[in-house]
Amino acid sequence: MNRFAAALCLCLSSLSPLAAQDVAWLTEVNTPPPEFSQDDAPRPSPLGQSEPWQQQRVRLRDQWKTFLGAYAFPDLPLKLETLKEERLEHCTRKLIRYQAEPGRIVRAYLLIPHGDADAKRPAVVAFHGTSTLTFDKLVGLADERERHMGLRLAQQGFVVICPENYLWEQSSYKASTTAALKNHPGSKGMAVMLADGMRAVDVLLSLGNVDSQKIGAFGHSLGAKETFYLAAMDDRICAAVASEGGIEIGFSNWDAVWYLGSDVNEEGFPRKHAELVTLIAGRPFLVLGGESGRGCADGKRSWPALMAGQGVWQANYPGPVRMGLLNHGEGHSIPWDAGEKTIDWLKTYVASPIPKE
Repeated sequence: MNRFAAALCLCLSSLSPLAAQDVAWLTEVNTPPPEFSQDDAPRPSPLGQSEPWQQQRVRLRDQWKTFLGAYAFPDLPLKLETLKEERLEHCTRKLIRYQAEPGRIVRAYLLIPHGDADAKRPAVVAFHGTSTLTFDKLVGLADERERHMGLRLAQQGFVVICPENYLWEQSSYKASTTAALKNHPGSKGMAVMLADGMRAVDVLLSLGNVDSQKIGAFGHSLGAKETFYLAAMDDRICAAVASEGGIEIGFSNWDAVWYLGSDVNEEGFPRKHAELVTLIAGRPFLVLGGESGRGCADGKRSWPALMAGQGVWQANYPGPVRMGLLNHGEGHSIPWDAGEKTIDWLKTYVASPIPKE
């Protein structure tokens, strides 16, 4: 049995005890169903080699950056502008725009809780789903109260940024992708989403009231995909929740040109999303799954990829494995109770992060 298989076997048979600062329901979501074993977990290519995990991790992330054509503009001025502002009961809601990259501007809503303006607060990047309303539901400007996750998080004391996905910048998703990749030949559409997610973190860090050590991410559907990649590729994210994005490549339309493109369908394609899960290991990560129904992406089938991350966590990081699946079984949705669990997760692991040992 290689090192990874041994670690995963240990992970599945004897997860570390719950710590006092963990969510009370951690064991419910980090314990795979009995029908899964260590043999079900994918073996990401670098694992099992002799070099230390942190070296493997750097190399694995670089391989993903090469595939994506990933890019970033950390030194580019944000040119942050406020377009409109309104005071709500618990927070101020601002529509802003900023420079994502040279020549491209992104809009976002920024939710800032009332209270001490100088107090350092936890923050969340909240990504919207596929909707013509883009970020309106997240910030409470459309129906479906359970979808108002940005507003609900702001009511709990988080500074929240809700960026608008690039797919709505042109007349169609394909046209938007073509335009966004014009200056990045060879890059994938997901590289744009990743760069925009990282830019949203930059915006949060430019604010005087955000604690740089307490930044989380959340998203549903399309937004869950962005959350997944941002958590895997940006260590500034200390915890995340991805709702119904489709953890493995075959679970959703990851082959669309605005995500990863048709390369993922080619025989022998070397990358697996389980590798991204291993890159998140060491930071709390929760997947919300709806199990079945139209458009459903995650459920029991998500466990093998999560188990790969759990094995890496158990072998290389202290404390209980804070990575798992909340399978609410209500389809491609965010039931109110699952939203409450999401808030609990982010309050526990972002607002009050576990000290690094």
